[in-house]
Amino acid sequence: MTETVLEIKNLQVEYHTEHGDVQAVRGISYKVNKGETVALVGESGCGKSASVKPIMGEKEANQVIKSGEINFTYQTENGQKTVDLLKISPKEVQSQIKGKEIAMVFQDPMTSLDPTMKIEKQIAEAVKASNPKINKEQLNKRVLELIETVGIQNAEVVKKQYPHQLSGGMRQRIVIAIALSGNPSLLICDEPTTGLDVTIQAKILNLIKDIQKSRKLSVIFITHNLGVVANIATNVNVMYAGKIVETGTTEDIFFDPRHPYTWGLLESVPDVNESVKELPTIAGTIPDLTQPVVGDAFAPRNKYALNIDFKEQPPMFEVNDHHYAATWLLDKRAPKVEIPTVLKRRIEKMKKEAETDGE
Repeated sequence: MTETVLEIKNLQVEYHTEHGDVQAVRGISYKVNKGETVALVGESGCGKSASVKPIMGEKEANQVIKSGEINFTYQTENGQKTVDLLKISPKEVQSQIKGKEIAMVFQDPMTSLDPTMKIEKQIAEAVKASNPKINKEQLNKRVLELIETVGIQNAEVVKKQYPHQLSGGMRQRIVIAIALSGNPSLLICDEPTTGLDVTIQAKILNLIKDIQKSRKLSVIFITHNLGVVANIATNVNVMYAGKIVETGTTEDIFFDPRHPYTWGLLESVPDVNESVKELPTIAGTIPDLTQPVVGDAFAPRNKYALNIDFKEQPPMFEVNDHHYAATWLLDKRAPKVEIPTVLKRRIEKMKKEAETDGE
């Protein structure tokens, strides 16, 4: 039986601003099972980061959680325990959950690292936070072990350095080492490869994938780039304007996408083997979420939009028992719309490559 580590139910998050209340997260629900990597994908401003901040107990002054549950299951000395993270105090989250059971890796490692402290001290402080009784010898051993875990060879040298003496990729590896210091069961990665060059990006992704497999970690991976999650995610939630508009396994989303927004995201992924004059983009911008959303939020940017899209929000239509999409195009009464030709050709190519890799 699959063990659920995190279950989010109908989460709604608003931010009070001088321009009005921003409906950043408009009722999302999903599960993260043990050992799975669930990707949250979508353009900047679609609510990805806003939806995970409550998991970490991060509450901004103008943030209001309108409704929802965040049920987290973890192991204690007395067996498994499930808590609704929205019903326990921020102090409890900080002392019992954050950094121990749930850890996070952010986009810019320099926001997580103290520029005035050597690497060994920063990792040591994280280790002591989850294991206050650890002795000096064990602590030194653990610091070296964590540095080596994230693929850094010359650990003895690196631990004596300051963050500014390391490359961007090395700094991100140290941030991952700090995140792993408390042996969490859930790791949240918020755009962890943005700003890194493609080669280093691939190495960090492979590192996260290897750590996830070896530790049976559950991972939430946030990114604006669908191409990044192709080889790392088990399941993908495509977000738009604070809602999940398509959800499925990685194979569902890459080989059988059904939402026009997902089509646009996939088309926007560069393919070095294709000769194109300009990269396809999704026209328009995300809606103003200080205003009530009428119908499908994506309708004004959707060239396949039907009349009903501007009047009524589509439900989640079932494609199969693990693949759903919120688009009226899946209604039995809707006209037949073919997937864009360029994307269809790309999917056929991906399928052939997947078959070749599997032989």
